[in-house]
Order: sequence, then C-alpha cells, then structure tokens
Amino acid sequence: MPTAVLTDRERTAVQAYLRLLQTVRAAFDGPPGACRPPVVPPAVLAEAEQALADAGLAGNEEEFFRLLQSWCPSEAV
Repeated sequence: MPTAVLTDRERTAVQAYLRLLQTVRAAFDGPPGACRPPVVPPAVLAEAEQALADAGLAGNEEEFFRLLQSWCPSEAV
C-alpha cells in the first residue's frame, strides 16, 4: 500500500481532525443516559477549521479524506 507524503500543513490538518474526532468520541463515550456536553469545545473545532484552511483543504472534503485514508486508514470515515 503506498504511503502518502503530506506537506506540513496537510499533516497539521489531519492531526487536528483526529483530535476533533477523539474529542467527539470522548464526549459520547460512556453509559447511556450519562450527562454529555451538548457541543464540541469551540477551540477544538476552530483548530480543525483553521488547519484545513491553512492546508487549502477547506471546502474540499474529498481531497482531505483521501489524504486521511492514505495517512491514517483506521480513522478515515
């Protein structure tokens, strides 16, 4: 399987997305009926949005998820 060589900005975008994904998973993890935060912390979402914009991937989800799939297949959705 070929490995993608990401630019620093693409790598930052993927890492920010993975942090966002982990935050959302943590928010919804736990027993049913547990008190969960209603929203993702704004700083986590802002970090991911800024990283995508900096990498030129904002609004280009297809390209972003292609990069994610090639760099971290277990986390691609």
